[in-house]
Amino acid sequence: MSEFTALVKNRRSANKFIPTESITTVELEEIMSLVKFAPSAFNLQHAHYVIVTEPETKERVYEAAQRQYKVKTASAVILVLGDLEAYKNVGPIHEGLLHLGVMDQREYDQTVSSVHSFYEAGGDQFKRDEAIRNASLSAMLFMLAAKDKGWDTCPMIGFDPEAVRDILRIPDRYVPTMMITIGKEDTASQRVRGYRKPVGEFVSYNTFQAE
Repeated sequence: MSEFTALVKNRRSANKFIPTESITTVELEEIMSLVKFAPSAFNLQHAHYVIVTEPETKERVYEAAQRQYKVKTASAVILVLGDLEAYKNVGPIHEGLLHLGVMDQREYDQTVSSVHSFYEAGGDQFKRDEAIRNASLSAMLFMLAAKDKGWDTCPMIGFDPEAVRDILRIPDRYVPTMMITIGKEDTASQRVRGYRKPVGEFVSYNTFQAE
């Protein structure tokens, strides 16, 4: 079994953490240094992370997350946000390629113009879909990178996004995509892994095929 295969199979959603375990900023930065390589449309890097470790703020987030025990016991609670206006950063993001000569001025101008047009033509729903879609790609890499560093995680949707927005002072341009708890799993009451569909039940080739 390859290291990556083992990593994927060993990553599980942890429902209970060891409350005495703490995670340092250095450890979080090591994870994030890998997360920055997540794919995103046009390299717009829509994801933004708000990491909560301060006890009082964490307690408020716990209340906004329906008082779920995994939030209470996690070493940190992380809000993954998607930027509705990420497309507006296309110019600065591609300037490096322009200065290095990888792009000429014509290609750079065309890229900036086409990305702006694409997102603006798609409208608000498309911008929201893109924010969530790309933030989710980043979040999956975060969970794998965390596991590789010896940390357990759990992605969550069970929280009040507007309450969390208020607690963490999240600007309107960002969509709360998911919450991720991180820590060391308390495996004392860990359940057997749930049913996973066989490949044939969720994969079709060339045309959709019902189960």
